[in-house]
Amino acid sequence: MRILLDTHIWLWLNQSPKELPTDALEKLTDEANVLYLSAASAWEIAIKHQLKKLHLPMPPEIYIPKRLSDNGILALPIDLDHTLRASALPMHHKDPFDRMIVAQAMLEDLMLMTADPHIKLYETSMIWVAR
Repeated sequence: MRILLDTHIWLWLNQSPKELPTDALEKLTDEANVLYLSAASAWEIAIKHQLKKLHLPMPPEIYIPKRLSDNGILALPIDLDHTLRASALPMHHKDPFDRMIVAQAMLEDLMLMTADPHIKLYETSMIWVAR
């Protein structure tokens, strides 16, 4: 299975895996699954770190690539089709980072792993993480 991680799922995996239910953690550690992190998530993490709303053990430009490599997670770039699809989505969620992630999941045929109830409103393949 190909899984796109929502930003908070990636952060929980790297900073507090106990936040994740066992079934979600099993999917994240199953080597048969291919995991992705959107460039939108990396951007969101970097901004929150700069605003001092998110603590990271090292600068995001070091931390994010290192944790992607350590966990075998692939970076998913943003392209023009992604931006156009994000702008055409219903306004269930006003967060531009989450809207981009939803658009990418739709266009790239990825399962989106999230615990965000706003994202749950979109019609895309999803792994819902109930907490």
